[in-house]
Amino acid sequence: MTEVSEELNRPDRLREERALIDRARRGDRLALSELYRAHAPAIFARVLLPKLGNREAAEDALSETFRTAFEKLDTFEARDVSLYFWLARIATNKALDMHRARASTGRALANFETFMAPLTEAPPDPATLFDLRAEVLGAREKVKQVLGKLNPRYRRTIELRFVEDLSREACAEALEVKLGTFDVLLLRALRAFKKEWSGPDEGEVTSDDA
Repeated sequence: MTEVSEELNRPDRLREERALIDRARRGDRLALSELYRAHAPAIFARVLLPKLGNREAAEDALSETFRTAFEKLDTFEARDVSLYFWLARIATNKALDMHRARASTGRALANFETFMAPLTEAPPDPATLFDLRAEVLGAREKVKQVLGKLNPRYRRTIELRFVEDLSREACAEALEVKLGTFDVLLLRALRAFKKEWSGPDEGEVTSDDA
């Protein structure tokens, strides 16, 4: 890593990079592209792929890293070091965010699937079939009503994943979002569903903002 730092922080390279940053801050799209080409391969290979262990996830995080970096480029302070190290910090945060979203979504999915199990599992005791069937039908109707209260984006997210039983990848493609973005969206949709199912607390203001 020391050799990498010395190479990136060579005075001649820093001068060239500062010139590109100045142009990029003035809205020069070619300069943005050059900064991307200069640092994206290393950010992908040295930071994101090792942390995420999956090329698709690393590609998603790379895209988000540079989107954030270019939006906040005016906040970058040179201090005689390459832009690479600032980008690497942003990339690390994006990877951590993705891990948190995966973990939270996984827990939410497990809870939701446990909650929905009576709607799909056959009752084991024939003697209670009639009562259980009535209970399941009532629950299914309530599920339909609750879905109807969600904003369309949340409702469609749940329908794709649970009603149509599509994979996470297929759901993300259907919604035209990155896989990591879909995981976050699904988590929010499940939280909104749970909130509507249980009913808001007295005096609570609900919001469907994504």
